[in-house]
Amino acid sequence: MIGTVFKTFGRKYMDVTLRTEADYLVRIVERPGLWMDDTSLTALSADLRTVAARTLDAGGLTYGVFSGDKERMGSVVVTLVSRRDGSPIAFNALAVMSLNTAPYPTDVLHLGLVMVDPDERSKNLSWVLYGLTCFLIFFRRQFRPVWVSNVTQVPAVVGMVSEMFSDIWPSPQHGRRTLSHLLLAREIMTTQRHVFGVGDEAGFDEERFVITDAYTGGSDDLKKTWEMAPKHRDDRYNVFCKDALDYTRGDDVLQLGLMDLTAMRTYLTR
Repeated sequence: MIGTVFKTFGRKYMDVTLRTEADYLVRIVERPGLWMDDTSLTALSADLRTVAARTLDAGGLTYGVFSGDKERMGSVVVTLVSRRDGSPIAFNALAVMSLNTAPYPTDVLHLGLVMVDPDERSKNLSWVLYGLTCFLIFFRRQFRPVWVSNVTQVPAVVGMVSEMFSDIWPSPQHGRRTLSHLLLAREIMTTQRHVFGVGDEAGFDEERFVITDAYTGGSDDLKKTWEMAPKHRDDRYNVFCKDALDYTRGDDVLQLGLMDLTAMRTYLTR
């Protein structure tokens, strides 16, 4: 993997492929809407829809990479996992959000939409889908910390993000909300709702970072009941989500944290 990391230097946008120990192929494509030709972009989108069709009973997702909009594909980083025969089995569409903050804009990597073919779950793909792309971007930024965000109602994802990145809030094991967390959250909820498919009518609880009635802006088919939501092996995260979120209404938690040197060490040791 180290060789792949160094190959990303000198390129304006990443387009790298590596093989995992489980013999999967992982392709990371940065902002394909800005440079990829129409044929290649159509093929990439088709691979994402293939995974979605295997993952969801309904196919009504209309936001982000499913909108078919080239402009939208110009602000995402796609991590696509395939079998050796090229069959796509999982992806993460990570969004790059540029927030209007003082004195300079702040880029935030939104962990975005993750889908895994049901037949391929429990194959230890989370380290690829949630961490690898953030790690490569952090490396390319010469180890300058990168803010990351996550919007979810899934306890397994809340726990994974809490354990993978630094200064995550909210989380049962990180209870400190800083002014930076609050200001970034306000800007995200004001200008970036379209990135994660939350409608204008959804509320936001600034004390708890909970988005209320979140599934009204294109992400309707992702709404889960408490029973359906995958649980974390550490029950603290399950209890946290059950207490904080109304699953009947359709709430999400907005998490914010950092990919920094501490997070990178944690990622590499795992």
